[in-house]
Amino acid sequence: MKARVHVMLKAGVLDPQGEAVRHALGSLGFEGVDAVRQGKVIELDLTETDPAKAEAEVTRMCEALLANTVIERYDVELEAS
Repeated sequence: MKARVHVMLKAGVLDPQGEAVRHALGSLGFEGVDAVRQGKVIELDLTETDPAKAEAEVTRMCEALLANTVIERYDVELEAS
């Protein structure tokens, strides 16, 4: 089973990387971009085949290491391999 974790800063948390990308896009002539939020995607190959168990395990991974839950939110997607 494959898991994909999307991690983004929570609303209201400053995103300096996103702001740098927004500024760079403007410098390159791309107009009309008011804001950019930058995040990360983590892909995991799991041996677990039960979707409920896999999601619970990945959630534990996110809470322990993959996301800083004080300032970040995460979403987990599962797909059969």
